[in-house]
Amino acid sequence: MEEAILNRLGDDRITSRQIDELIGLARGLAADGDLNHSEVEFLQKWLAANLAISQQPLIRTLYNRINAVLADGVVDEEEKSTLLDTLNSLSNRDFELGEVMKPASLPLCDPAPQLRFESQVYCFTGTFIFGQRKDCERAISERGGSAGSLTQKTNVLVVGAYATDSWKHSSFGTKILKASEWRDAGRPVAIVSEQHWSSHL
Repeated sequence: MEEAILNRLGDDRITSRQIDELIGLARGLAADGDLNHSEVEFLQKWLAANLAISQQPLIRTLYNRINAVLADGVVDEEEKSTLLDTLNSLSNRDFELGEVMKPASLPLCDPAPQLRFESQVYCFTGTFIFGQRKDCERAISERGGSAGSLTQKTNVLVVGAYATDSWKHSSFGTKILKASEWRDAGRPVAIVSEQHWSSHL
């Protein structure tokens, strides 16, 4: 019993040190507002080295996301923007590592509507547990809908689970604010969480 408690305390110290180191890395990498290929590869190597001793789901999620980003050998602008948002939220300690955002501060539809996909237009913003944005968009097209940028034809805006409490100041916050304004003006656009969307797949 005593040994198990000591082991757990040791694990907690390792986890705490990892988190502090990851936050420091995130601050350094995001400081200039840009990411290059070698920086993303460096972060991938750090995450791979720390994955084995980490119990933090966000480290695994970030590692999987970076592997997907690097799979084609190119870090495109959208991937770069999404990674920067994630690193900035880590830097600011905006959310508990490994936990999804508490949706209370987001202007989600309440109650959340029943979703359908056939002939519906979806837009995705933020960072998703499901995968990269293109994976989310593929899930829509496979079900008879379409997905892309936020326009006045958008029926549903889906907010990724790893949005942060400072979403208004993030690069994806403008989509949420715009959709919220349209909805308040009477346009039929729903704003839903990733969890709500994925429960309909």
